[in-house]
Amino acid sequence: MLLLILLSSLPLYANQSQITGLRIWSAPDHVRLVFDANSQISHKIFTLKGPDRLVLDLKNTTLTEHLPDPTKENKIIRGMRSAVRNKRDMRVVFDLKSAVKPKSFSLKPNREYGHRLVVDLYDGKATTSRRSQPVKTAKALGKRDVVIAVDPGHGGEDPGARGLKGTYEKDVVLAIARKLVTSINKQKGMRAVLIRDGDYYLGLRKRIAKAREHQADLFVSIHADAFHDPKVRGSSVYTLSRSGASNEAARWLAERENSADLVGGVSLEDKDDMLASVLLDLSQIGTLQASSGAANRVLRQLKTLGKTHKRKVQQAGFVVLKSPDIPSMLVETAFISNPDEERRLRSVKHQQKVATALMKGIRTYFKFQPPPGTLLASNQAKKAPRKHVISRGETLIAIANRYQVSVSRLRNANELKSDTIRIGQVLQIPGG
Repeated sequence: MLLLILLSSLPLYANQSQITGLRIWSAPDHVRLVFDANSQISHKIFTLKGPDRLVLDLKNTTLTEHLPDPTKENKIIRGMRSAVRNKRDMRVVFDLKSAVKPKSFSLKPNREYGHRLVVDLYDGKATTSRRSQPVKTAKALGKRDVVIAVDPGHGGEDPGARGLKGTYEKDVVLAIARKLVTSINKQKGMRAVLIRDGDYYLGLRKRIAKAREHQADLFVSIHADAFHDPKVRGSSVYTLSRSGASNEAARWLAERENSADLVGGVSLEDKDDMLASVLLDLSQIGTLQASSGAANRVLRQLKTLGKTHKRKVQQAGFVVLKSPDIPSMLVETAFISNPDEERRLRSVKHQQKVATALMKGIRTYFKFQPPPGTLLASNQAKKAPRKHVISRGETLIAIANRYQVSVSRLRNANELKSDTIRIGQVLQIPGG
């Protein structure tokens, strides 16, 4: 009889989703709650006032374990409680310290986790209108510092690659990024900002947006590669591919009326199709050239630490490289899947060596190609003119853009009557 009762009750619980755990990640602007489950959960979320609460209704769901205390290390949640509803559903209530704007979505299983329900809690009083924050120009800033945005990849719910000894990519790249910021900030005329300064996740385009908010002159995303063959080793440097740039240009042009993003301080919102396309194309050409120049300098320094995975800078369509107005590169510092390189990545001494190599590459690039209006550009203008030997495929306008001088000044300095140049010809590059 007992066996029959047990068997008759099995379908009731077998068809229910089960919450098996809860992880909490605190970022500067939000708190992320990640519910682990054995299947996709149908849910409904809403807020209540007096006092402020967040209600999460989970349909046909049960808890299999006691959930952790969500009040630790965050400034939003002050309590949590749960109860069964309709014998099959679960209601979870979060008592809040202030009003929030919740966002929720489901994630499918990956190599690390199974089904997940993600709830992001943003400050309900915060406003994030970038249209009311005009971009400062170099003239307004005077002799400003060169700004480098340092972006440690992954974070929080996204651990990235993992080594054989359990080393997470998100942890080692954050350690290297912090050391890089410290090294850059010791250089006169240079200032670094850390895009992610903790164990939390940031969306890829949000990383670009944060770099733009800081008016960065260069964006450096730091990663640690992985491959199924543990013998593969070496660092790599990537810039945006031409196809990636074309796809991004199409997206910007299609969304410019609803976008608060700027290209070189100029909004595309009120421009006609032709003008917007020309402005975006000019911005991307200069950005890709600058990205390539900086990436080559960095790769050259990484070669001093040992064998690199690729001898040349690679191109790819990584989302974090797609800012049309900020030169960007992605650095794969090593293969964390290689046991020897995993051991080195865990070493504080080696982390500092990597950070120093990255800093030297960045410093060398900006020493010769400082942005207008910066202290480095002011110092460069005081120096004697430089020389440039023309290579195959170069044009006068491309050389002028590279050294950030006008074509007319370049012509006058070299007494050129036209834009015609020849391979091997030596040009004098005027300062400033």
